[in-house]
Amino acid sequence: MGDAAGVGPEIIVKALRHQSIYEKCRPVVIGDAQILQRAIEVVHASDMRLHNINELKDARFVNGCMDCLDLALLENNIPFGKLSAAAGNAAFHYVAKAVELAKEGFIDAICTAPLNKEALQLGGHPYPGHTEILADLTGTKEYSMMLSTAKLKVIHLTTHVGLLKAIEMITPDRTFNVIRLAYDTLKRAGNENPKIAVCGINPHAGENGLFGNGEEEEKLVPAIERAVALGMDVTGPYPADTLFFRAMRGDFDIVVACYHDQGHAPVKVLGIESGVNITVGLNGGIIRTSVDHGTAFDIAGKNLADESSMIEAIYSAIELSPLTLHD
Repeated sequence: MGDAAGVGPEIIVKALRHQSIYEKCRPVVIGDAQILQRAIEVVHASDMRLHNINELKDARFVNGCMDCLDLALLENNIPFGKLSAAAGNAAFHYVAKAVELAKEGFIDAICTAPLNKEALQLGGHPYPGHTEILADLTGTKEYSMMLSTAKLKVIHLTTHVGLLKAIEMITPDRTFNVIRLAYDTLKRAGNENPKIAVCGINPHAGENGLFGNGEEEEKLVPAIERAVALGMDVTGPYPADTLFFRAMRGDFDIVVACYHDQGHAPVKVLGIESGVNITVGLNGGIIRTSVDHGTAFDIAGKNLADESSMIEAIYSAIELSPLTLHD
């Protein structure tokens, strides 16, 4: 359900009013029933009823009757748009419960509404975000964040660290592992031979040593060569200022970005409402997708939030799940 003070509950209610969701999967919300009931009232969803359950076997999976696995962690007086330690703590426990159910094989994929990183910290959980929580709870060491839109897919070598630290963290092994994650993820989604392009670290991808200190040759090129030797269609490193245009034109299926803003900025320019955040490489093959926007405290509780990214995130979870119901 995400942070109760943000737009997560609202976009969940709005998304689950769409009959098409129920035609493709069996959705259950893990969260707090009181907060979801408040969200139903905020969005004036008179056609939506809340069905509280304690076990998944009691879910009805009927459009217009939203199944909520109620953890009952919050009161319904959490203020909209304000940092709350209680909401941050609850948001963590919703994710933890989802991971527990996924590990036990009771759910096929996890789709997360946004949490607030500062509230998460206030609630006693010192994680930079969802990705790191999921990696920790699943014992995963090699994972990555993928951003996906209809026109562009990007996977990251590093994310929530400063730029100097990010460059330090990039190694040939890390680059190869992320390339492999991108390759395996796209193959599982039906692309038999994905075309992967790797971004340079420096301007103009170093311009043959003119910019930087040879980071491309040291950290990226060996990994590209290793992947090519294994039969993967991987090229680069390319200058970032032209690579994303080429990828959106269709030259490549996915771009490997070296650091957070290098990959996030082009995706966000395409429209926050259309992007999906995907965690790839989690142990146990656990699928996790998310909206590609934050808690939007400034509009929470005002019935202004757009559910498009949530719907796309649900569809991506279905597509990536090994047990898709639409096949």
